[in-house]
Amino acid sequence: MLLALVLIPILAALAILGGAKPRQAALAAALLNAALGVFAALQSKAGFWDFSLQVLAKPDITLSLGFYDGMSVVMLLLSVIVTLAAILSGKAPVGREKLYYSSSLLIAAGAIGAFVATDLFFFYAFHELALIPTFLMIGMLGRGEDRKATAWKITIYLGFGSLVLLAGLVWLASATGSYSIPKMIENATASPIDPAAQKSIAAFLIVGFGILVSLFPFHSWAAPAYASAPAPTTMLHAGVLKKFGLYGLLRLAIPLVPEGMQAWITPLCVLLLGNILWVGFVTIWQKRLDTLLGNSSVMHMGYIFLAIAALAASPANELAKPAAVLLMFAHGISIAMAFGLADRIERTTGTLDLDQLGGLAKSAPKLAFLFGLVTMASIGLPGLANFAGEVMVFISSFAPGSYDAAKGLGPVQITCILAIWGVVISAVYGLRAFRKVFQGPSNGRTAAVPDLTLCDRAPALLLAVVLLAVGIFPKLLLSLL
Repeated sequence: MLLALVLIPILAALAILGGAKPRQAALAAALLNAALGVFAALQSKAGFWDFSLQVLAKPDITLSLGFYDGMSVVMLLLSVIVTLAAILSGKAPVGREKLYYSSSLLIAAGAIGAFVATDLFFFYAFHELALIPTFLMIGMLGRGEDRKATAWKITIYLGFGSLVLLAGLVWLASATGSYSIPKMIENATASPIDPAAQKSIAAFLIVGFGILVSLFPFHSWAAPAYASAPAPTTMLHAGVLKKFGLYGLLRLAIPLVPEGMQAWITPLCVLLLGNILWVGFVTIWQKRLDTLLGNSSVMHMGYIFLAIAALAASPANELAKPAAVLLMFAHGISIAMAFGLADRIERTTGTLDLDQLGGLAKSAPKLAFLFGLVTMASIGLPGLANFAGEVMVFISSFAPGSYDAAKGLGPVQITCILAIWGVVISAVYGLRAFRKVFQGPSNGRTAAVPDLTLCDRAPALLLAVVLLAVGIFPKLLLSLL
């Protein structure tokens, strides 16, 4: 049952705090969860995965876990794959292994729980569970002298976003008369929420979820947080946990307040263009690899918001939701791989300053190949998963229902045309970063850097295989939807 996928990392974290060997226990839990998660995805239609335990009678709050649809299956796969890669990638500071590995496991448990919860209370609570160790990891084990200030900044931003979101979720539960997500959707379908209330609830959901996803202009917390956080935290948050807001909009906002979402399409299109174009240009001018990758992650959220806008414009759009889910998965895998390799670069060279690097391809060709592969994925090279997701997003913007040639271009189509320029921006900063780090003459920092061993390559190879498999054959994921 799905409860095991949540309990395994929690129990492993408790075992580590109780004296178990941190890395061994974390790796065992991550391997077991990865195997169980893949099996669950293959057998997702079997009823034995569901779990239900009533916690309160009034209001009816139940710890219920299940595969509501294929979207939660895909998000579960993303969670267990990135968790395994994160545990394999990181290197704990001496003397802080317990905090390092137990926090990483708790982040993973919270993400998994949020994606498979079918009760609104636990959907929210699991996400908040994952945020607490995130703050601790940045503030206590983060990089840089300003890590504590960064931890407070992310706490304030995400805390405010969570409060706004909580208000919207409580209003939504009150309007539908239930905390069970399937029951909420059933009630809203039978008796739609008042359109005026829908518009207000949608505003709360867009702002609340948007802050958690780093929607422009609420994005400034993300890049400093990812630059300061230890590698597993960055991989898990940027790769997995940040998808919670997008998942929430698809799971709750679109089916429950469709008219409210339609009312905010134009402002949403303007904001997502801020992610793609404004943050894209900011990314070009970054001088450190970690902040470049952090801003790149923020930028690519704009494409997924574009698919959500296309779906909001026409809930009958059959391409928009699969496009959003596929790109969520692809981005999660690729950004986790990029941050994992960046951590390796910093540990061997002592810096991520682009001007202090160069020529790494000579001493570490395997590292250069893997980083080049993930760079090509992030800029949308055909044959890799990100390309399939981005192409589907662009096509979904002009799919029947969203676009009527007789009426001309609407906000979604105009936004799509402008957003395509983000592909060019991605190529500029991606190729520039690769050239700065791996090409040109070597220097004292990079001339004698050891190449990746097989153990070092394992997490990156795991993620690279997934990128290639889904990029060449996207139906592997799309069939789950």
